[in-house]
Amino acid sequence: MDFLSSNSFLMLEKSAGFLWTKQAAITDNVANAETPNYKKKVVTFEESLRGKLKAASSGFQPKKTVRTVLDASDFAVEEQLDSVRMDENGVNTTEEMVEAVRTAYQLRYVYSAISHDLSMLRTAIRGQ
Repeated sequence: MDFLSSNSFLMLEKSAGFLWTKQAAITDNVANAETPNYKKKVVTFEESLRGKLKAASSGFQPKKTVRTVLDASDFAVEEQLDSVRMDENGVNTTEEMVEAVRTAYQLRYVYSAISHDLSMLRTAIRGQ
């Protein structure tokens, strides 16, 4: 199996894409915090992946199904319909800023894990 297409590396890749999209949605939400009738954007990935993995774990070929689930899983950007204020805007700026910081830390961790995996590969290639 190719190291760069392993399940763990694919999961890191999917996580980075999810977190990057989540940061973009948070940025859009904060930018439109004063726009009347703006609906907050929410990016989902974890719940659907968890459900798909749970369903796949009851199958007969867990290694193959995990790979299939990871390949098939993708994140979705949805609009949240509940509103926070009287002008029907759904953005709570304080919540968004806290979520932005949390997402930035998660993204930093994912990039660090990818960097560590690639440096191990580089060390193996050099034979050190």
